[in-house]
Amino acid sequence: MKTKYLILSLALSGMAMTSCKEEMDYHEYVVSDKEFIEIEFGRVGGFMTQLYKAVEYDFGNFSGGAMAASATDESEYSKIGNAIEDFYNGGWTPTNAKSSNWSSMYTVIQAVNHYLANFQGLTFDEEALDPNYVAMMHQYNNYPYEARFLRAYYYFILNRQYGGVPLIDHEMSADEVNMMARNTSDEVFEFIFNECDDIKDKIIRDYSDLGQYAYSSTESGRAGKIAVLALRARAALYYASPLFNPAGDKERYKKAADYYKDLFDECEYQHMGLTDKYANLWTANAYEAPEIAKEILFGYRYFKSFSGDNYVETENYPVGIEGGTGGNCPTQNLVDAYDMINGMAIDEEGSGYDENNPYANRDPRLAATIAVNGDTWPTYQKNSLELFYGGRNAQPLSGATTTGYYLKKLCNGAIDLGSTSKFKESFHTYLNFRYGGALLDYAEAVFQYTGSADVAMPGHTMTARDAVNKIRQRAGMPDITASGSEFWEKYQKERFVELAFEGHRFWDVRRWKEGAKYFSSITRMHITKAADGTLSYERQKVSRQWNEKMNFFPIPQTEITKNPNLKQNPDW
Repeated sequence: MKTKYLILSLALSGMAMTSCKEEMDYHEYVVSDKEFIEIEFGRVGGFMTQLYKAVEYDFGNFSGGAMAASATDESEYSKIGNAIEDFYNGGWTPTNAKSSNWSSMYTVIQAVNHYLANFQGLTFDEEALDPNYVAMMHQYNNYPYEARFLRAYYYFILNRQYGGVPLIDHEMSADEVNMMARNTSDEVFEFIFNECDDIKDKIIRDYSDLGQYAYSSTESGRAGKIAVLALRARAALYYASPLFNPAGDKERYKKAADYYKDLFDECEYQHMGLTDKYANLWTANAYEAPEIAKEILFGYRYFKSFSGDNYVETENYPVGIEGGTGGNCPTQNLVDAYDMINGMAIDEEGSGYDENNPYANRDPRLAATIAVNGDTWPTYQKNSLELFYGGRNAQPLSGATTTGYYLKKLCNGAIDLGSTSKFKESFHTYLNFRYGGALLDYAEAVFQYTGSADVAMPGHTMTARDAVNKIRQRAGMPDITASGSEFWEKYQKERFVELAFEGHRFWDVRRWKEGAKYFSSITRMHITKAADGTLSYERQKVSRQWNEKMNFFPIPQTEITKNPNLKQNPDW
């Protein structure tokens, strides 16, 4: 099974890991006596495992239960007063910089540099007679490539968020770090590309198929060649996008498309590809079912115990059921993006869209992602959802959906948060890189380079249309036949739908520089029920603040104060 997960658990890893609400302290290892760590393979492996802990995941931990989606037109957080509102209400400033990534990324980068400087060339002589010694050394010799992958990945996260940042590629003192100026975003991207190019053929190809070297299944979560190629390709797409490519250099899109072809070739070699059913990607057993796991190129599997966790359910189940508190509620903007089952947009003439029965005959991904009025959700419930005003799951109840919808995707609807429930937790995996997303990225790169949905690039056989329609076909939807600018509009909508709540929308709209178009308002659905039982549906537009400076985060003012050589992002 070719799963690419990081499995984090106290019992499985043998290390003290933290929950999604807690902070991690690398200093426990960074300041420890080198001789204490290097004497045992397990201690070095423990240090190495900690380097994965900052890998991105968002089950609501972006802002105290709110996902990044709720700072976009994907959703609205229904619990009033959450800090997510600062992103669109004027409360976002350099002194309120939403800066956790700055500190957490540089903390783990420091730990990577410390590892690379201090823990190579070890032989673990006291374990030489262990029957697993050869396997230990094989794994140990791969650690530097994993560490370098992670460092490149963390620089991608920083570059995506801030633009150019200081590049620190070796161990430095705090005084030295606090004099570092920002590198350009191009320089950071080149660092990522160079690191990936250097390690892609050196890192273990696949941790779950290592021939004579026997490993626990827990090791299948470590980065291998596919993760390296996926990072390189994703970074190249961002490098080509308008936010990072103001000169409009189309050769950058060619680089991205070529990198994605390399990724697809490797996926074919390792028998990776699309799973048959979209909704299965977020089931509890996705990590162990080969027919599902084949789509997941690199993922963060999060759980707090052997039975799993229920964080995403706790933060998103509907008000009106036991344990339900509301949360990240999909917008009407997102709901409207789902086509009719015949492939036509809801506003196209002849689509068959019925304003009085608005969820009938829609793209099946709508039902897999969003809980609408009348649904039975969570799945163990006997009563259907009442999302009309005054209904059992609706306004004016505190925390009830403000948009007319609740979130299904990412949640395990069988989890029962009730006080007498025996099934309260399950495993969850955050999909950092998956094959379906790679197809959409590739389609974008090819279309932007060729200007056509139907022209294959030199050395390639797949067109932009081919890539998008693979996604559509898996969903049971008709192919997109549009061309030119209409194809691009449909591509953007397809990306909105397919990747909903996977952490892409917040960054996609920024890299396209289209925040004013998409993030200056959201639309809610207000449902009312008449005395005769008739439902009425009314769209309500809500304005939000957007400014072009918001394409990048502000550098935290505390960092500017510490380091006089850091230059603040424009207009912050």
